[in-house]
Amino acid sequence: MSDRAAIALFQPDIPGNTGTILRMAACLGFDLHIIEPAGFRLDDKSLRRAGMDYLELATLTRHTDWESFCDWLAEEQRRLILLSTQADQPYFQFDFSKRDCLIFGRESAGAPQEVHERADHRLTIPMPGEGRSLNLAVSVAMVAGEVLRQSV
Repeated sequence: MSDRAAIALFQPDIPGNTGTILRMAACLGFDLHIIEPAGFRLDDKSLRRAGMDYLELATLTRHTDWESFCDWLAEEQRRLILLSTQADQPYFQFDFSKRDCLIFGRESAGAPQEVHERADHRLTIPMPGEGRSLNLAVSVAMVAGEVLRQSV
């Protein structure tokens, strides 16, 4: 049982984003969970290129499906914090715990209803500009930074 905060990616689509998040997780001390199926092979060349030599430093767990991930959550007794454009509460107004699991949906479709229903809390990154969403790796980094800031 790890006491580190975790990041979960629900069926990620883009290997470059996943590799970047894997590298960030290794550097900042987060565990990374990938809920399959992913939109690419996890040994994909672009995943390795983005993750560089950090693949060996990262704590990566692959879950074959949503149910096995939910089993892990229950076993670990973690809160599931969903980041979504459909939420109302800003992430920087939330009190994170070091054992929270932050979950992010697919780049192409976000998180399905079953993820929304399972989440203990739903948060958003406010975007006062005219864009509808940020790059997944940027979003993960912003929220991970807030988790670290609160834990200092």
